[in-house]
Amino acid sequence: MRYLVRQRIISFAASFWITDEDGNEVYYVDGRALQFRKTFELTDRSGVVVAMIRQQLFRLRGTMDIERDGAVIATVRRANFSPFRHRYEVTLADGTAWAAAGNFSDMNWELAAPDRVVGRISRQWFKVRDTYGVEVEPGEDAALVIAVAVGIDRLREQERRRAMAGG
Repeated sequence: MRYLVRQRIISFAASFWITDEDGNEVYYVDGRALQFRKTFELTDRSGVVVAMIRQQLFRLRGTMDIERDGAVIATVRRANFSPFRHRYEVTLADGTAWAAAGNFSDMNWELAAPDRVVGRISRQWFKVRDTYGVEVEPGEDAALVIAVAVGIDRLREQERRRAMAGG
């Protein structure tokens, strides 16, 4: 299933809807507290929180924890060293590692478990700026894959802003 993520980067609230391929609003990313707590809530259509995406503020590298029901289910961080491709590492609560690799600047990358691709993220499917698609493979946790994509996107935006500010 493909999902469309339309972000309003310039919005102070950083909140936006995620729609399915038929245009139905499926998830809402509520980032109203972003500036203060570095936290997003991912809710379903009925308003139930399906994931919290929370930045760890006191880590050397940017890190996002994804929580569900008060427990961390995944941690997203930039890979230490990747000479040829940008990479992010996702560590699930059970110890499984996912790798996110590809072109993050152009939003064209894959999220893979050791034995399979769990999702693909691409801006190529859309012509609108600040819009990208998240394709979740059948049988995968769509909310988790979307939360990882949003977390990586936020980390990339912070890296871009730091680079522009010279620090």
